[in-house]
This record gives sequence, C-alpha cells and structure tokens, in this order.
Amino acid sequence: MLNRRQLLAASAAAAAPSAAQSPQKSVAAIVTMYTNDGRLNTHANVIIGRLLNGYSANGVFAAPRTRIVSMYTDQVPPADLSRGLAEKHGFRIFPTIHEALTLGGDGLAVDAVCFVGEHGNYPTNYRGQKLYPRYELMEQIVEVFRRTGKTVPLFSDKHLSYSWLKAKEMYRWSRELKYPLMAGSSIPLTVRTPELEIPYGAPLESALALGYGDLDAYGFHTLESLQCMVERRKGGETGIRSLEWIEGDAVWKWRDGPGGWSVPLLEAAFARDPTVRPGRMEDNAKKPSAFLINYHDGLKAVAYMINGHTSGWTFAGKLKGNAQPLATHFGQPRGAAHSRQLAHFDGLVHCMEEMFITGKPLYPVERTLLTTCALSILFESRTWKKPIETPELNISYHPPRDAYFQRA
Repeated sequence: MLNRRQLLAASAAAAAPSAAQSPQKSVAAIVTMYTNDGRLNTHANVIIGRLLNGYSANGVFAAPRTRIVSMYTDQVPPADLSRGLAEKHGFRIFPTIHEALTLGGDGLAVDAVCFVGEHGNYPTNYRGQKLYPRYELMEQIVEVFRRTGKTVPLFSDKHLSYSWLKAKEMYRWSRELKYPLMAGSSIPLTVRTPELEIPYGAPLESALALGYGDLDAYGFHTLESLQCMVERRKGGETGIRSLEWIEGDAVWKWRDGPGGWSVPLLEAAFARDPTVRPGRMEDNAKKPSAFLINYHDGLKAVAYMINGHTSGWTFAGKLKGNAQPLATHFGQPRGAAHSRQLAHFDGLVHCMEEMFITGKPLYPVERTLLTTCALSILFESRTWKKPIETPELNISYHPPRDAYFQRA
C-alpha cells in the first residue's frame, strides 16, 4: 500500500505532462537584486532558485516545469549570484528589460515573466516605506507588451507598490491589455497549523492577524495572511471602508476599550502560535502597532504587529453563532519533522508555475491590490495620526473555493 508521501508523488507525476508532450514554457526573470551572501537570502534567490532547481510543494520534490531563459538585474552588488547562475544554467543576462523579454530581438520572445522587486539598495521615505521601483520596472515590462502587440502571464512578488495610486495603475494595465497577473505574499500559501479554511460563504463577524518584523515588508505579509482568510466570508470581498494605524500605548488602550472584541481572538491566536513568548504582550512588545480595518459589509478586523512577543503569523476569526473563534498559525509546528527552509516559497512557486503553464491565475490579484493599497493608506494614517475613510478601496471580488495552501 502506498503511504501518503508516495501517493502525492505518484499523483504529481501522473498530472505532469512529459517534455515530449509539451515543451517547457520560457520565462524571463526581472529582479532588483540576486544575492545570497549568508546575511541576506534575497527573494530573487528563493523564487528564481526554485524555478532553476525545483521545489517541494506539499513536501514532494518536483523538477521545474518551466525554464528561465533570460534575466535582467536592476542592481549588481559584489555578492551577486546571477552571472554565475547564468553560466551554470544557460540563460542570458541582458542590460535592459526590453532585451530580456525579446531576447535581443524585436518581438516578445518569452512565454511568461517573473518579476521580483524585493531587496536592493533603495531609499526609504519619511514614512518608513522602502521605495522599490516596482512601478517603474513593471512599466517597462508593459511597454514591451504594448510595442510588440503581445502579452504573456506576469507574476509580481510581494505588494505591487508603496503607493496606492501606482498600484491601481499597475492593476489597470493588466485589465487594459488583458494579460494574466498574479502577485502577493507567500504566507497565504504555506502550511497552516492546524489546517484551516474559513468555510466558503461563512458569516464572519470579526477577524485578527498577529504579525511581526518590519512594518512595511512584514506588515504586508500580515495583511495578506488576514485577507486570504476573510475574503472567503459570505458575499465575498466588499472592500475597506476605513483604516487607522495606532501604536505604542494607544494599542493597549484600544484593546482594553473599544477593541475589547479582539481579546478572545488574541487568546485563540496565542494558543495556536508556537513562537509566542511567555509573559504579557504589553511587557514583551516594546513598540507595538495595530492596523484597524473596517470593511464595507460590517466586518471588523485588526492586525497586531507585536515584535518581541511573537515571531510568526497567526489568524483568528469569529463566525456568527459560534462561541469559540477559529484560529491557525501560518507555518509548520516548531520542531516539525522534515522541516524545509523557507517552505512557504514552495507553494508560491507552484502556483506561479501553474499560471505560467495554463495562463490562468489561481487566485485573484485583487487580493493584493487591496492589501497593497491598504498598507499604503495605513502609512498615511500613521503620519497624520488619525483614521482615514477609504472610498478608493471599494475593491470587490470573489476568491476561489480552493485556498491553494500547502497541506504537507
């Protein structure tokens, strides 16, 4: 009898077309920086590296189903890996995005584009946002689409931009030219402990996310971990009515006052979080922040960023009529057998390759449009120290029934 791992492997092999049946799709990689110097394992390395060497979605190793044929790097630091990898794997490095997509010719010559605009030596604005040139680099990709009259699937890592105005324009390009676009965080696609999907169409009343780390880079991951759960509620996603960023002692005052509804959710989340430290959160988290989110349909949510008290992502939600909240931790249990380094990227690359091969996104880019714009406006709220009404976040969509997170 086959065990679970053998069954998964057999199923994957049966589903994968042979090279003779279907040649691998060619992919252009557009990245800001490609290094791994022991201190910084860039997103280019953990994403493109999987497209070059394979990955283990659901705990089963699979060889790449696509092939990197070209690359453009916006920055080339001393610890750059891209040149050596090009020699090893046989792809070409080009000095411009246009050439990377046309392979030095006139027409679009690749089947897909993987855009990783994370990491690199870029400035930070006065609000604390890293000014990655994602808009400017994607604009060059889209310009090739326009010039050649042809489009291909495009994946964009992390949030679309630090600016909600730029993010909306990046989204508009995809609707105008009708190319498949996926974006976002790897956290919604990692394993969940315990496995939890909000029942599709469930009457969700309130929700909470725990997060940590840099308030820009990891604040986005926290919002995506929240959004991938709440979008499954009754009626689908309706958009966000208002946002507010509070920090310091104001977080505890809100929790103990108007935010008292979040306390049972906090308790449920902490019970699932293997990274939480002993002691009170107000003693451990010296510089707390909270993102207060009110949705158009009445759903209320909060994302607690509590460095020092947790070092992971956890969700909790309250369904109407249920006495106890639902909760799950995004990631493997601490000390889990067969733990893989940065396993959440396996799920991301699997979903990305599916889109490159089929031309169909597995989940809507509107999720990341909403979280991108929300984070941008939250930074405005932090600057102005007040809540902000958000008519620009009247973004509605329906998620797929399959959440596509890893099960092993």
